[in-house]
Amino acid sequence: MSAEFILKRLAYIILTLFLISAAIFFVTQILPGNAAQMILGEHAAPGQIEELVIKLGLNRPIIVQYSDWLGGILRGDWGTSLAIGQPVLDLTLTALARSAVLAAVALILVTIVAIPLGVLAADRQGRPTDVAVSVGSYVGVSLPEFVTATLLLVIFTRPELGLFPAGGYVSIAEGGVAAFLSHLVLPAMTLTIVMTAHISRQTRSEMVEVLESDYVRTARLKGLSHRAVLWRHALPNSLLPTITIIALDVGYLIGGILVVEEVFAYPGIGRLMIFAIQNRDLPLLQCVALIISAIYAIANLIADLSYALVDRRIKYD
Repeated sequence: MSAEFILKRLAYIILTLFLISAAIFFVTQILPGNAAQMILGEHAAPGQIEELVIKLGLNRPIIVQYSDWLGGILRGDWGTSLAIGQPVLDLTLTALARSAVLAAVALILVTIVAIPLGVLAADRQGRPTDVAVSVGSYVGVSLPEFVTATLLLVIFTRPELGLFPAGGYVSIAEGGVAAFLSHLVLPAMTLTIVMTAHISRQTRSEMVEVLESDYVRTARLKGLSHRAVLWRHALPNSLLPTITIIALDVGYLIGGILVVEEVFAYPGIGRLMIFAIQNRDLPLLQCVALIISAIYAIANLIADLSYALVDRRIKYD
């Protein structure tokens, strides 16, 4: 893997984010409603609204507004929230940190659970274990996030059980580690269920194909143990499509987090985006959308780099 390849991909990411920034800015500008009207309220006088429009620069040509916004981003000034009155970058990074913890927990659980399940199902193809994993995967894929979240709420937050809180967020500094983790369990479990279904199916499908290949038969004929054949030879060669699915699931994870955070009142980046849309807070919405796009682009770069780590035969020039 050459440094030239990495620099080239980073250049593509920068170009992509530039195009995305333009799309985000121009699309948010044509959203219905007037930002100044929403800030001042529906009973504000026309003169007050016009004065605020001029103050915010909303009366300038849209190209000028975009140039100023992009220049501010390059200087580190992403703007101020119209609804909250705080720097949008600070608000977004705070929410992103909470969502990152939730996403990281879900990804760790998925990796620990989904890949071994796929391997187990492929190794026992056609047996009850395979059928159970396959049926469970279909159920997991078929259930939307809000349905899964609602079912978990009904089951685990019943007063007689009181196992987990119904929603919200508590930092470690405020409530300690136990309270912090208890508020993560149900949102993370919701994301894990759906992603496990995707990844276990993909892993099983690839493992079935690899286990029937010539080199696996050769490894068995050489007297290698079943475990060595399964985990040291077959699994690494079936992981490339799984890595692709995991990278693509980052996009799903972002969309899923939006729904899950709203259901569980979890104050992450998904809920912040909904707040920005509801209040037509354009600087906040633009900041959140651009950072989410950057995360997705970087996730795809990491997936490409992971290919070379998993399969040494892949060379990037």
